[in-house]
Amino acid sequence: MKLAFSIAKRFLLSSKGQTALILIGIVIGVSVQIFIGSLITGLQSSLVDTTIGNSSQVTIEVSGTENYFDQDESLIDELEQDDRLSVVSESFDGSGFIVLDEDETYTVLMRGFQFDQANQIYDLENSLIEGEMPSGDYEIIVGKNLAEDLELTLNDSISFLTANLNEEELEIVGIFDLGVANINETWVVNRLSSAQMLFGEENQLSAIEMQIEDVFEADLIAEDIDGSLSDDLLITNWKEQNEQLLSGLTGQSISSYMIQVFVLLAVLLGIASVLAISVVQKSKQLGILKAMGIKDRTASLIFLFQGFMLGVVGSLIGVGLGIGLSYAFSVFVKNPDGTALVPFLLDTQFIVLSFVIAVIATTVAAVIPAKNSSKLNPIEVIKNG
Repeated sequence: MKLAFSIAKRFLLSSKGQTALILIGIVIGVSVQIFIGSLITGLQSSLVDTTIGNSSQVTIEVSGTENYFDQDESLIDELEQDDRLSVVSESFDGSGFIVLDEDETYTVLMRGFQFDQANQIYDLENSLIEGEMPSGDYEIIVGKNLAEDLELTLNDSISFLTANLNEEELEIVGIFDLGVANINETWVVNRLSSAQMLFGEENQLSAIEMQIEDVFEADLIAEDIDGSLSDDLLITNWKEQNEQLLSGLTGQSISSYMIQVFVLLAVLLGIASVLAISVVQKSKQLGILKAMGIKDRTASLIFLFQGFMLGVVGSLIGVGLGIGLSYAFSVFVKNPDGTALVPFLLDTQFIVLSFVIAVIATTVAAVIPAKNSSKLNPIEVIKNG
């Protein structure tokens, strides 16, 4: 085996042009594979983050015609102990009206949160463009569009009327921009306990909102949680509510895999062809080596080692080039606001897997040339010169 390795290395170094050609093919193939895989991964991450990154991914709500369900601390504790869940946030929603004058009102949605948890989902605190988060029972924050439409400013007082005709004066202590026009136009945000008090629904919830560590496991996690819920509660997940997005992400993944497979096949065919030619070119040397007593198995190993060495060196360079291309794309291709069109994500598992597959593939590509070398008859090779 050591002899075969030594001969393989000598053959590669003696045909530098041919070796360089094979390496270039491997480098291009692996770099394209890494670049496309990283690009699709970054794009999927960006799409998921944009669509569901700042929203509930798994939600518990009341089933049937009721609007609210009992605030159950034991259920919250159980959910918070689930390592698959990254955020568990209680919320209370109630429709109401901002009274503009005696004959005119503006419909809004009052949302009550425990801000420590809700900020991890909606990022409300960092979305403030003016003011601060509510700290008192009669303090609220409103969306930018709502403030502009009604000409509201910080420290203004509004008259808020609930559906059960409870009217209170509320002070605007902050204005937020969540980047969604519908939310900015309709949300009025308060503390959870304050919203419950305004609607006369103490210890009641509209929903328990959750985010999870692996967003693509949302349906499985929801199914597990559903088994421990009472019949009056319903659980939903983002995959059920975003079937078109999920279909698009699946299509992207399939197209990415197909491109990578065809690139790999092209590289394999190229390597097999060049090494097959190499067998013919090196037939005289192989014939002499066989006449000197080298075994057919050793002759085969020479080309397998060549494929392996070319695969390792070419794949290492290709991985580095692919990562560099992915990083350059994220740096130089920007959105109008200056952010990366596709974020740079270094998926170590994908890169290692791609490297291993490329090395195995290049070694396998040398199997046919290796078989051809083992069939060489040393007498005929030497006789034919």
